[in-house]
Amino acid sequence: MDREHRLKRLRFRAWHRGVKEADLLIGGFFDEHATGWNDAEIDLFEEMLEEQDVDIMAWAMGTAAVPKRYEGTIMNALKTLNYVPIST
Repeated sequence: MDREHRLKRLRFRAWHRGVKEADLLIGGFFDEHATGWNDAEIDLFEEMLEEQDVDIMAWAMGTAAVPKRYEGTIMNALKTLNYVPIST
């Protein structure tokens, strides 16, 4: 599948996690960063989407250790949490 179609598919998966908090965290992260990813980073993000939302959120918030396979640029960016939209 071509890159554009793959990213559209991943965006849908990132925004439809089943829990609003996970949608905001994972979907917001995808929207903020995905256009700059290389193929390896897209592969890693796609693999990470198979993980449980509570685990991804815990890694992002620093309340659980990140598995070695996810350490690196994507997880460092996920941990910044500056991409989560906050409405007042």
